[in-house]
Amino acid sequence: MTTTPRLPLAAATAAALLFATATVAHADDDPAVPPGTEASPSAPVKVDPTDPDLKLPEGATLAEAKVLDIKSVVEEQSGDERREDTNADVKFALQAEVLFGKDSAKLSGEAKARIETIAEEIKKQNATRIRVFGFTDNLGSSAHGDVLSKRRANAVQAVLDQDLNDPDVTFEVRGYGEQYPIADNSSEAGRKKNRRVEVSFPRSDG
Repeated sequence: MTTTPRLPLAAATAAALLFATATVAHADDDPAVPPGTEASPSAPVKVDPTDPDLKLPEGATLAEAKVLDIKSVVEEQSGDERREDTNADVKFALQAEVLFGKDSAKLSGEAKARIETIAEEIKKQNATRIRVFGFTDNLGSSAHGDVLSKRRANAVQAVLDQDLNDPDVTFEVRGYGEQYPIADNSSEAGRKKNRRVEVSFPRSDG
């Protein structure tokens, strides 16, 4: 009768651990197995469907279902113009530098071309309620920023009104000055983003 030699218990245990370690290391090193997809060493946790913690309290109801608002943002690489689209609205943000001279509310030639493009989008959306809001950075006095931002918003609104030429269109025009910054005013790059005029209007249902 042939007998199989037996390893001492300690040696057998060490051999088993070595084999297990080698197997795990091989699985982890396999590029065909993405991390997190290896087989679980144990069965999934069982869920008790009668667990009271999984049920709504008596008298409670689920919230009404709603459609989440999805925002799409497109910005020029220079940052001169930014467009945001949601389910409900369209908003254009134009940096002051492409619209006006420094500390001025007089529109440039380039500005009128950009505003004309916005007017075309307003017509496309059949929008009749237009919001034109002006903003500045935090340099200078707050009072001066309020006045300048309102004058700039008025200038943009005047061109839009001329381009649209529609008596059914109404405008809401405001100057917010340094309120509601969209970037950090501690740097010139941030202040440049904050000096802007925003034009927003509802999207058409169609």
